Amino acid sequence: MANSAPFGSWKSPITSDLIVSQSIGLSEVRLAAGRTFWLEGRPQEQGRNVVMAFDGSRRWEVTPEPYNARTRVHEYGGGAWTVAGEVVYFSNVSDGRLYRQMDEYGEPEALTAAPPAPDRQWRFADGVIDESRGLWIGVREDHTGGGREPVNTVVAIELRGPAEVAGRILAEGHDFFSSPRLSPDGVRLLWLAWDHPNMPWNGTTLWMAEFKADGMLGKAEAIAGGSAESIFQPEWSPAGDIVFVSDRSGWWNLYRFNVEDGRARPSF
Repeated sequence: MANSAPFGSWKSPITSDLIVSQSIGLSEVRLAAGRTFWLEGRPQEQGRNVVMAFDGSRRWEVTPEPYNARTRVHEYGGGAWTVAGEVVYFSNVSDGRLYRQMDEYGEPEALTAAPPAPDRQWRFADGVIDESRGLWIGVREDHTGGGREPVNTVVAIELRGPAEVAGRILAEGHDFFSSPRLSPDGVRLLWLAWDHPNMPWNGTTLWMAEFKADGMLGKAEAIAGGSAESIFQPEWSPAGDIVFVSDRSGWWNLYRFNVEDGRARPSF
């Protein structure tokens, strides 16, 4: 037969490109201001990531074309956007800049300056909004030094006034940072840090510091973890305790740290 082929050698009209091009990835669902927000990955748009919103009756694109809500901090990316009220803050992968989207029909507003060159960017990720101080607080990865290794820090970006160059540093001195988390009362900040040669699943340290009157952080205290203990997913409880996951027992378990007595206890 003219259309026959040996077993296992026939070509299917259903290709992997055809399947992937029609699939949309959904992730990072968040609730704010009576709306549901999520991130939509679109292979048919060259992999563009779009922040979407739904208010119960309609859905719309928060981040318009050609903006791509993605970051390459630590190369793995993730944590490219956050929302406070009806305002979305996101990192745009092509220029590394941090943007704010306040109006669904308007253009995003840049909060950080343009990089000195396309391959010498500041990258931003894992941000939280400090509404009382008017700040975006998150991780900055500085690639502006040319051939040297990028420098990671936790920085604060002003939300009021003109675009800043790249924010002011709140925490530094380690190879990697992640997970800055603001306490419910806005008094303290948590973050994770680790150093070469560790990967985050090998050993990380959970740090905590109080804000001073000038908006900078006071002396940081290591409250959990270390070079042989891995900590991840730190969060504040509504009561002001700290909940995190640790492998200190050899198993991943939840722990609760009481700020008043400085003790961590199993949370189960």
